[in-house]
Amino acid sequence: MSSHEHGSDDCVDYIERIVYFIDNELEEADCAVVEMHLRECGPCLERHDLQKAVKQLVARSCSESAPESLRDRVRLQLREVSIQITEGNA
Repeated sequence: MSSHEHGSDDCVDYIERIVYFIDNELEEADCAVVEMHLRECGPCLERHDLQKAVKQLVARSCSESAPESLRDRVRLQLREVSIQITEGNA
């Protein structure tokens, strides 16, 4: 059994670090510490895997372009709001 229990205070320190670890925003020494914790802590490893999967899904979804018809409707609504604001200030 691991020395880390689900929800332990030790894991709280890693929650934010896991996000930075996934984004490759940690120093090499910090990466090593997080990797070691993930090897020893199943709940944190599950959190890491879930966050990584969500991040990949969002990245895939954000790479798609909106259909031109939707883009045209949004532009039209923005112009209408702009006109209403302009007329309200006149």
